[in-house]
Amino acid sequence: MKLTINGEEHAVDARTLAALLDELDYDPSFLATALNGDVVPAGERAACGLSDGDRIEILAPMQGG
Repeated sequence: MKLTINGEEHAVDARTLAALLDELDYDPSFLATALNGDVVPAGERAACGLSDGDRIEILAPMQGG
């Protein structure tokens, strides 16, 4: 399936948002996620199904000042 992740197109096997984070090697404890512009809380990622063409945003906090 093809998804747009943080503005870049990717071909992935994952069928849920939680599986996508695992497939892309993200540590889900320190992330904010959105599917097609809607925030997806961490507790809902495993039940959040993905479809071809979806837009995913994955945001992680950064250190600095």
